[in-house]
Amino acid sequence: PPVRRVAIFGGTHGNELSGVFLVKHWQENGAEIQRTGIEVKPFLTNPRAVKKCTRYIDCDLNRVFGSDNLGRPVVEDIPYEVRRAQEINHIFGPKGSDDAYDLIFDLHNTTSNMGDIFKQSPQNALAPERCPVLLIEHPSLKYATTRSVAKHPVGKYEK
Repeated sequence: PPVRRVAIFGGTHGNELSGVFLVKHWQENGAEIQRTGIEVKPFLTNPRAVKKCTRYIDCDLNRVFGSDNLGRPVVEDIPYEVRRAQEINHIFGPKGSDDAYDLIFDLHNTTSNMGDIFKQSPQNALAPERCPVLLIEHPSLKYATTRSVAKHPVGKYEK
């Protein structure tokens, strides 16, 4: 199926600022990421953590996209990142539905000297043919990330 809607996330971890700066730049002027026939939406995923320049507020946002958290009732003491995951799922999903965005790119950075990395699931038919480094996540990893909301998540995910 053709890719029609793509999201670019920055700030999933609030102390990883490369994606934050790119997303904010593209929110102000997104001409360089727009393509004919494709909706591309830059999105700041964890604004509270970004404001404090910390990885997360209550728990790692990139570990709470499982159905147990996405289906959890909204109550007063719900962790901030769980509530944010529910909001993201509402905007870009719902996870597993035909209405979900086709692709979500979640921009991260590291303090390690690793060069460019493209994390992708080995089952994904949309894998790039070439990139400087392709890191295929270990199949035993069992956590659901931001990317899992998309129809074709770029990265390992648990349904």
